Amino acid sequence: MEKHITVLPGDGIGPEIIAEAVKVLDRIGERYGHSFRYTYVDIGGCSIDKYGVPITEEGMELCKSADSVLLGAVGGPKWDDCPAEIRPEKALLGVRKALGLFANLRPTKLFPQLAETSPLKIEIVGGGIDLLIVRELTGGVYFGGHSTEEKDGELVATDIMPYSEHEIERIGRVAFETAMKRRKRLASVDKANVLDTSRLWRKVMHRLAAEYPEVQYSDVLVDNTAMQMIRNPAQFDVLVTENMFGDILSDEASMLTGSIGMMPSASLSEGTLGMYEPIHGSAPDIAGQNLANPLGTILSAAMMLRYSFDMAEEADAIEQAVNEVLNQGYRTGDILQEGCKKVSCSEMGDLVTAQIG
Repeated sequence: MEKHITVLPGDGIGPEIIAEAVKVLDRIGERYGHSFRYTYVDIGGCSIDKYGVPITEEGMELCKSADSVLLGAVGGPKWDDCPAEIRPEKALLGVRKALGLFANLRPTKLFPQLAETSPLKIEIVGGGIDLLIVRELTGGVYFGGHSTEEKDGELVATDIMPYSEHEIERIGRVAFETAMKRRKRLASVDKANVLDTSRLWRKVMHRLAAEYPEVQYSDVLVDNTAMQMIRNPAQFDVLVTENMFGDILSDEASMLTGSIGMMPSASLSEGTLGMYEPIHGSAPDIAGQNLANPLGTILSAAMMLRYSFDMAEEADAIEQAVNEVLNQGYRTGDILQEGCKKVSCSEMGDLVTAQIG
């Protein structure tokens, strides 16, 4: 099988971690008889420096024409003072919108070898954490109207948070279908005691729940979800929520594992096209030093194989390789434990690649 992947290394540690994911994908191709063809496109701050925009029109077209997109990270202090319309993060919103990437899947899995690196007590995380947040990605307050105007001698800012029934239903179906493939538990996160959008959200989710009687469904307010995620994260299987709540909760969930460097994500369209990326930032303080943890990016590549290319066996091979490398005691600096061997970004990529055979 031949697949065309548009690669967006981005800024900071982006090129370093992407290089290790590509290394792993190439080994998968060799072992399973696939051919992965890569087209590299600048995105974020490096694109602003070269072209004056966070992604060019040509770059956007290359994303749209690919079988899948693999992203590193964008942004950094260097571009903090850029006008809002060309900030590095604008490229991400643009790609998500152009590719119709409405569903963001963020798994939070605590590898047992890393239980001691979690900030939570071992008695809370020792039993394991394996939850998945399904976040709506192209609606809500991030894509609503924004304005700042002067009223009665002071500035007043307004952000609009729109959601339609069809937007809620399509993300809801992704969540229910995902729950059916896991442990058949789904918690829908909202703020229905305050927000009209959440009341509509809950109405649509209840309608969908009737179509999935095998799924144990519950409504949870977002503030209670944030508390329960710390109190007893193992109670959750799949959570589904709107854009802003999902943004916040998925970052909270990432820290349950001890390092944001371990966390992959997938952003999916209604077809097979998706964009895959680690959830961490560009980490400019360690960029170019071969110190970054590439495992979040490598696991994102595994998600790409699973969700966009229907290569479940190949995805399993990557995940098993990561698990075995951790079993052998190898760690990058962010997950280093006593008695383990510290390795660089490229060394970690080499170890995972070698485990695939």
